[in-house]
Amino acid sequence: MSGTPLVILCPGQGAQAVGMARGWFDASPEARAVFERADAVLGNRLGAKLSELCFAGPPERLNQTDVSQPAIYTASVACWKGLLARWGMGNGEATLAGAGGLSLGEYTALCVAGAFSFEEGLELVTLRGRAMQDAAEAQPSSMLALIGADEAQARAVCDRASGGEVLVPANFNAPGQIVLSGHKGAIGRASTVASEMGLRATELAVAGAFHSPLMAPAAERLRAALEKTAIRPPRCSVWSNVTARAHVPEDGVGIEETIRRRLVEQLTKPVRWAEECVAMGAAAAGSEGGEFHELAPGKTLAGLMRRIDKNIKVITHEDPGT
Repeated sequence: MSGTPLVILCPGQGAQAVGMARGWFDASPEARAVFERADAVLGNRLGAKLSELCFAGPPERLNQTDVSQPAIYTASVACWKGLLARWGMGNGEATLAGAGGLSLGEYTALCVAGAFSFEEGLELVTLRGRAMQDAAEAQPSSMLALIGADEAQARAVCDRASGGEVLVPANFNAPGQIVLSGHKGAIGRASTVASEMGLRATELAVAGAFHSPLMAPAAERLRAALEKTAIRPPRCSVWSNVTARAHVPEDGVGIEETIRRRLVEQLTKPVRWAEECVAMGAAAAGSEGGEFHELAPGKTLAGLMRRIDKNIKVITHEDPGT
């Protein structure tokens, strides 16, 4: 492993799959210790051990928001600890140029950067997953992927299809890939309007309208938990989904408080991932460089990066053997 500064990308919900990070668990004592710690912290809160749900499923339970969020977070941190040990950096010697994550992945990025411990982050994402699941179940809602749309077209779909219900852009994932979020009826109308506009639309298999005003009850529960969580200044730039910029002090308060604010806002505001990746790439190019690595599970972020900026190569670590 060279001394090149690293930019760490952390996957979000949707990356989960039965068996995820099992290779790391088997190959790395350091990765295994992360899963063992998660099992000790959570006990039977999820109905079974977290490691059992990750490795054996069943898939319908792993895919539920209250399980998938702590599961993905744990798998990603396990991968990171395994990588550090493999690179001979198990004491934290890795030089980090930056870290960012898609939605839930922002918590992994903050953990990697030392803003909170693995255990503190695990408690936060477990509460976040449960709160989002509860908010989703409170009223019928969903999400819709628009393929081929730009932001102006996505907002036009929302304007035409909302019908007085909530319908907003929720994820700007890559050029031509925008996800809408809102009430179930509005999502149905949006699919029809998108087709009329020549856009492809696919409803997503999710619990509800994430990153929309319908998540306000979850945001309030998360706010209360974050107020009780110690946040430390990260040791590298960590990028915010809400602003697509690195977290910084603002409005006369320290970075610890601005991180709390952005994490709360993230539940009800859109994730600007494409813009965030462009900013991370520009920051890496403008300094001493940066080698982009995507943590397990999956390779979704590498795929999105190919659509965002073909000049940025992302090294994936789904399989510890590669």
